[in-house]
Amino acid sequence: MTQNVVIFGATSAIAADVARHYAKRRARLYLVGRSTSKLSRLVAEIQPYVVGSAQQDFDRTEEAEACVQRAVAALGSIDVAIIAHGLLGDQQESESRVEVAEQIARTNYLSVVALVIPLANQLEASRGGHLAVLSSVAAERGRPRNYTYAAAKSALNTYLEGVRSRLYPSGAKVHVIKLGPVDTPMTEGHTKSLLFSRSSDVARQIASVIESNEFQVYVPRYWRPVMFAVRNLPEFLFQRVSGLSGR
Repeated sequence: MTQNVVIFGATSAIAADVARHYAKRRARLYLVGRSTSKLSRLVAEIQPYVVGSAQQDFDRTEEAEACVQRAVAALGSIDVAIIAHGLLGDQQESESRVEVAEQIARTNYLSVVALVIPLANQLEASRGGHLAVLSSVAAERGRPRNYTYAAAKSALNTYLEGVRSRLYPSGAKVHVIKLGPVDTPMTEGHTKSLLFSRSSDVARQIASVIESNEFQVYVPRYWRPVMFAVRNLPEFLFQRVSGLSGR
């Protein structure tokens, strides 16, 4: 059965690979991204599976509902909605400039909620479908190197827990994908360790999570035991482990 899939943040490296994955499965795609040039290249690459696309500044939260409605109009209905945009931001700047902290919070939390509200209403009314949101393992614990970003993702995870329970009677599914670090332009400049994943591998795992109806999953899955240990490490030990509490 052909699926109708909308991807918000489609010009990010991971989301573009997710779009390619669904195109290989002959899904009908509607793509929304911030970069016009990247979006045009992606659309050209995976035609004829793209039924529509749109450039969108996700921080313009007042436009989110209309953005979702355009996707619904193009697809007819939504089987899978994926929200993949985000902003790592500059942690140290966010500690001294409130406008930087506000930007990180707006992009990673408020702009996502602005899309989730109309998408959840749409899926609830249609009594089915999947909403998948890319989050981060960073949300598991505040660390000096990224705690502004982590706090926004943590708030988002809590919000999505509520949406998931609210939609449960309708049959609609809500998936939170807790990503470990991925080698993408977003992490450019960061020292790459063996724990970094490839975008194409992550994309396949995201689609697998949606298909298997799992609601809260670490991707790659080896992050589950790692983050269990990090989350439960006593504070007096946590602060003595430079790999966790260092910059």
